Amino acid sequence: MNAYADLVRELKSLRKGRGVLAGRIRDRVGPTLRATCGVTEHDEPGAIRRKVSARITELVRRLPADLRLPTLAAFAIDAEARLPLYQDRVHWAAVRMDRDPRTVRRRVDEAIDHLAELAVDAPRGRPDGQVDGWHTAELHAVLTLDRPHPEVIERHRVVADRDGLRELALAPPLPLDRPELDIRVLYGGTLADHPAPTLAVPDPVLRGHHHDFAVRFRLPTVNAMWSYLVYVPQRPCGLLDLRGRFAHTPAPPRVWALNGAQQHDGVGPVHRGLRHPVDRAGEIHLRFRHLVPGLAYGVRWEAPGD
Repeated sequence: MNAYADLVRELKSLRKGRGVLAGRIRDRVGPTLRATCGVTEHDEPGAIRRKVSARITELVRRLPADLRLPTLAAFAIDAEARLPLYQDRVHWAAVRMDRDPRTVRRRVDEAIDHLAELAVDAPRGRPDGQVDGWHTAELHAVLTLDRPHPEVIERHRVVADRDGLRELALAPPLPLDRPELDIRVLYGGTLADHPAPTLAVPDPVLRGHHHDFAVRFRLPTVNAMWSYLVYVPQRPCGLLDLRGRFAHTPAPPRVWALNGAQQHDGVGPVHRGLRHPVDRAGEIHLRFRHLVPGLAYGVRWEAPGD
């Protein structure tokens, strides 16, 4: 399932019972919703409730007016609707809105669909209430393993979420984030003099406008490349288009696609995700849409006989 479908499913599960006030809240918040709300493994139950409630409330403010009250009631976020059962909260909202409970349920379902769309498409707010400076509309990546120096070439289209965007943090995919990595900007800016890889754009980008750039990441030897390539976006990303080309061998490698996995799934010893075919040219092509920050997207592979 994709991130949007996962969020819809997890939000519908969360609204049951006492909503955000449910016991064992850690078990009630699914992995995609955790990533969307910034919930970490170390958060206490109270912190989880606050983060989830704040994120849902933030998204609800962007909904049409007639969907806001029933949605806040559905998750027991509205202080006056903290009733023990979902059906009780639906009835409460129906009375307040002078509507039939069935109408309220339909509106909550509609609202959850909208919440999931907003969560995967819109940039997440920072703790200070501002939005991040930019988000990724499209990322096209090509992995080449059929030459002495493994490379990943990326083409980005990013959108500014505020006026005057001047710099973009460059985040190499895992496991390329290492000191011996050679980074070259192909177009769209220059490498800035910072401890972390940063792109300085030629001209400030206005809010709502896009900027295109391309970067090449190169490792010194084939042996330096591990058997996976994983993107863990820190900001929402609309599309990741990933191509890979493997070295010619008697038989192609076995490949698995990782679509919204937990980070340890991308580097652990157990393969997760779906098996993906390799064509006769030794190539793969995958597309991931609506990437959720904090989750892993990419591929893993094994040579025949491993």
